Amino acid sequence: MSSLHDCRSCTARLIFFSLLALCGPLSPAQGQRADQKTDQQQAQQAAPSQPAQRPRVGLALSGGGARGLAHIGVLQWLEENHIPVDSIAGTSMGGLIGALYATGRSPAEMRQFVEAIHWDEAIASEPSYPQLSYRRKEDRRTDQIPAQLGLKNGLNGPLGFSAGQGVGLLLDRIAFPYSTLASFDDLPIPFRCVATDMLSGDAVVLKDGSLAQSLRASMAIPGLFTPVELNGEVLADGGLVDNIPTDVARQMNVGIVIAVNIGTPLAGRKELETLGAFLTQAVDIMTLGNDRRALRLADAMITPNLGALTVLDFSHAEEIIHLGYEGAASNAAQLRKYALPDEEWPQYLAQREARKRKPEKSADLLQVSGVSGDEQQHLQRRLQRVLHRPLNLDDLDTRLTRITGDGQFESLDYEGFVQNGVPGLRVVAHQKNYGPPFVDLAVNVDGSGVAAFDFSAGARITFMDVDHHSGEWRNDLLLGSSNLAASEFYQPLGSTHLFVAPYAFASKLPRNEFNGGTRVAVFGDERAGGGFDLGFNTGRRSELRWGYEIFSGKLDPLIGSAGLPSVSGSTGEFRTRYVWDGQDSPSVPSRGARIVANLSRVLQSPGLAHPLDQLDVQTSTFIPTGSKTSLFFLASGGTTFHGTAGPFQLFTLGGPFRLGAYLPEEFVGNHYVYSSLGFRRELYRLPQLVGGKIYWGGWYEAGSAFNDPNTVVVRGTFNLGVIAETIVGPIALATSVSPTGQSRVNFSIGRLF
Repeated sequence: MSSLHDCRSCTARLIFFSLLALCGPLSPAQGQRADQKTDQQQAQQAAPSQPAQRPRVGLALSGGGARGLAHIGVLQWLEENHIPVDSIAGTSMGGLIGALYATGRSPAEMRQFVEAIHWDEAIASEPSYPQLSYRRKEDRRTDQIPAQLGLKNGLNGPLGFSAGQGVGLLLDRIAFPYSTLASFDDLPIPFRCVATDMLSGDAVVLKDGSLAQSLRASMAIPGLFTPVELNGEVLADGGLVDNIPTDVARQMNVGIVIAVNIGTPLAGRKELETLGAFLTQAVDIMTLGNDRRALRLADAMITPNLGALTVLDFSHAEEIIHLGYEGAASNAAQLRKYALPDEEWPQYLAQREARKRKPEKSADLLQVSGVSGDEQQHLQRRLQRVLHRPLNLDDLDTRLTRITGDGQFESLDYEGFVQNGVPGLRVVAHQKNYGPPFVDLAVNVDGSGVAAFDFSAGARITFMDVDHHSGEWRNDLLLGSSNLAASEFYQPLGSTHLFVAPYAFASKLPRNEFNGGTRVAVFGDERAGGGFDLGFNTGRRSELRWGYEIFSGKLDPLIGSAGLPSVSGSTGEFRTRYVWDGQDSPSVPSRGARIVANLSRVLQSPGLAHPLDQLDVQTSTFIPTGSKTSLFFLASGGTTFHGTAGPFQLFTLGGPFRLGAYLPEEFVGNHYVYSSLGFRRELYRLPQLVGGKIYWGGWYEAGSAFNDPNTVVVRGTFNLGVIAETIVGPIALATSVSPTGQSRVNFSIGRLF
C-alpha cells in the first residue's frame, strides 16, 4: 500500500498547477473591481436589523477543494454557540459552502446536501455512462480515451478537464429560489464570492446577477473546469488572486471578520524527498505571503487541522466536516466573545428565516437561450413536459443531464423568472466551442507475450446535425495490427425513434490459423463493402437494426502457411441486430446487464453451397454485493443451425474473456458455447485527473467451439487479474491457467481485452 500511496502522491504533484487554485493564490491580487463605498452602503441598507451595541460579524471562507467541507463543521459550531454571521465572503469551495449558508440552509441541511452528492460524477468530464445517449455509449465502448477533441477551429479541445455539468446543476439548485434577486445583499445573509479575470489578472468580486454562474466562476479551477464568460469577462477560480477573502468581508460593513483557512499546510522534511513534492512546496511558499497578508485583516482565525486530507478527498466528507467543527471548538475562547445572549439568538434566527425564499412550485413559461433555430425548438419540445405541473428539480436535473449526454452541449443550466406575474423556467444551453465535428481517440494494445502482440491506434470523427437535426456522420480510422476505415450516416426519421443508416467499410484484421493446438499461420482477413440499416433507437439503452450487408472478402496468409489456399469472393446477408446496454460503465461495470444478439441470413459467401442462418447471442451481467465488490456472469453462444459455415462465418473461441489460457481463434466451429463466473473488487482509487478506480478480480471460464454436438470438448480456464481505469482507457493484466496446464499472461491497454 505504501507504493500505491507514493504513486498517488507523485501523480497529484505533477498536476499541481491545475489543483493550485484550490489551495491558494498564485500571485497577489492586482485589483478588485468592487466599489468599497458603494458595497458598504448597499450592505448597510440591506442588512437585517440588530441591536446597536453589537458589531456586525463577517465570515471569510477560503478555497481548498474537498478540504472546504470543513466550513460546514465550523458553521455548525458557530450556530451551537450562538455566534451570528451577518455577511459571508467566499472563494472557490468557500464560495459554495458560503452560498449554501447564505441562502438559508442550516448546517444540518448543508451536511445532508453535500453528503448526497456523487462527487465523482459532479466533477466528471461528461455525464455518467448510464446518462449518455446510446450513440455516445457506442463511442465510449469503441474509443475509451476520455479526452474528446474537436475540429471546429482546428484540432483543439476544451479549456478544462470538465465542463462542470454536474457541479453546475448543484449550483443551479442552490440558487433557484433566488433567481430574480437584484443583489446578493438580498439573500438571508449578504454574500460575495471572488473570481479571477483571466484577461487582466484582476480579482472580480461578484455581488449580483446570476448566483449560480457567479459560484461557477469562483470555482472554475484552471485545467479542471472550463472558465465562465460573464459580463464580457473570462472568469476562473478566485483562489488565483484572493484565496482568503478577508478584504472582501471587511468591505461588507462589518466590525468583526472571522477567517476560516483550510489551505494545505507546507510539507515537512520527510515529505520533500521527490521532485514533485519539492516543486509543490516551492509554489506553496510563493503563495504563503498572500495568505498571511489576508489573515492580518482578520480579527479571529480558524484553521482546522485537516492533516493529509487532500483537495480531492470528497469521499471523506464526514471526517472533514468533523475536523472543521473541532477546529472552531479549539478557538472557543476567542470566538465566544462575539456570541449573542441566549435571549437574542431566537430573534436573530427569525430575522434570517424571514428573508428566505421558497422555490416556485411550478413553471408555466419556458425560455431556451444559448441556441436558436431548429436546435432551440428541439430543446423546447424535449422540455415541455416540465411545464404546468409540480416542478421536480430532481427530474429536471435528469432531463438536462441526458440532453447533455447526447454529446453536443457542454452544459445546460436553469434558473427561474417571472413574466407578468407568471412563473417561468429559463434553460441556458452552452455549446462546445471546439466542435462539432468531434474527435474521439483510441489506442488498443492486446497481447499474450511477444508471439501474440497487437497494437492499433486511430480516431472516430463525428459530424453532428448533418442535413437534418440529430443526423450524424461517423467516420472511423484505425491503423496498426488491425486496420479499419468505416463511415456511417445516421439519420432519425422526423421526431420518431426510427432511423436509417447507410454505411461503408474496409478492414484488414489478423486471424490465427491452428493445426491441433499449434498455431501454423496468421491470415489477413480483408473485407470491403457496405450496407443499409433501418433501425429503432430508444435513446439511451437499446437499439434494434434490420439491414442488408454486402462485402468482398479475402483470406490470405500473412505469416506461415496452413497448407490451405487463399479464399476470396463476395458475401451478401440480411442481418438483424439488437443491443441492450443497462450497465453503468463501458469498461468495468459494477451493476447492470448487456445483451448483444445477431441473427443473419447469409445468401452467398465463399465456401457456401446453400444459404444459411446464424444466431449469435452474448450477455454479461454484473450484480453488486457491496460498495466495492460485484459478481459477474458472462454467457454467450452461437449456432449455424443445420448448415455448414463458410470461412467468413465460422465461430471462434480463445483469448481473454474467451478462454484466456488459449490464443485468439484457437478453436473454431459451426457452433460455440461459453460462460464465465467471477467477481471484481475495488482495490484503489486513482486521482480524479489521472483516472478512476483500480480493481482486482478472479473468474472461471468454460466453453467449446464445435461442429458436431456429439463430440463437444469443454475447455476451462482459471483467471486472476487487475484492471485500472486510466486517462488512456482501461489497462488490464491477467494470468490465465487451464486445468490441463496451458497458461498465459494477457494484457491490454485502451480496451478491456
